[in-house]
Amino acid sequence: EVQLQASGGGLVQAGGSLRLSCTVSGFTFDDYAFGWFRQAPGKEREGVSCTGSGGGRTVYADSVKGRFTASRDNAKNTVYLQMNSLKPEDTAVYYCAAGRPPAGSAGYRGSYHYWGQGTEVTVSS
Repeated sequence: EVQLQASGGGLVQAGGSLRLSCTVSGFTFDDYAFGWFRQAPGKEREGVSCTGSGGGRTVYADSVKGRFTASRDNAKNTVYLQMNSLKPEDTAVYYCAAGRPPAGSAGYRGSYHYWGQGTEVTVSS
């Protein structure tokens, strides 16, 4: 059974930090790229980051560059999203996803096969 278990969300003040985790089982972790997406109330789900398979590089949405860092630990089948300097506009449900996105499509939902259940992040002003 494929499972992506996201955790680490919560309530934080603006300027604070959170680290999200996503632990994976049921498929070969090393073979997949992992994306983080978020969906704010009333908005479309948007891509935040994508980390390539193995030691692949990470790409970020412009809105989070310099503040968020995505990483993966292949030994633990876990991916992380370190979020610093959080802003109220970062408030959303955050999802991890696994897939093999073609070049140029890392930010598209349809590029990912498997999804976690989401973890809620609320940033107060």
